[in-house]
Amino acid sequence: MHVVDVGCGAGRLTTRIAKEVGPTGNVVGLDINPKALRAAERHAHATGLENIHFVLAGAGEGKLGQTRFDRAVLVAVLGEIIDRDAAMYEIFQALKPGGLLSVTEVALDPHRRSGNEVRLLARAAGFVEQSFVDNRLLFTINLVKPPFCSSAST
Repeated sequence: MHVVDVGCGAGRLTTRIAKEVGPTGNVVGLDINPKALRAAERHAHATGLENIHFVLAGAGEGKLGQTRFDRAVLVAVLGEIIDRDAAMYEIFQALKPGGLLSVTEVALDPHRRSGNEVRLLARAAGFVEQSFVDNRLLFTINLVKPPFCSSAST
């Protein structure tokens, strides 16, 4: 499985994902902050994981490629992205048909986006909502790129 952690920060979640996908999978950690990426690289190196690659870029800058990933995660980062429409579109393009985007927003995050805003952004990019889970602390929306969707045609 190939996964992208958009806005990976210091890489705590990135390394957990890399452990889960195992040595035959790979994970890309994408972040705009070079200091955070250096910390993420140190953390990954300390864990001995070799299936992680870090990319210095912002979501929506076109660095992810097309139909490359099975999964994408955005955890408490959507509100910090300047061009959220471009970011969602890039993630949509980067996922394989049938790929899953999981967006988690945390209640105490000052940049938190609402579930309705996430849904609107996702629909505009072409995603279909699969599930929504929430509690007082956070919510997660899982979104799917339709399985019969060609990135080249969207």
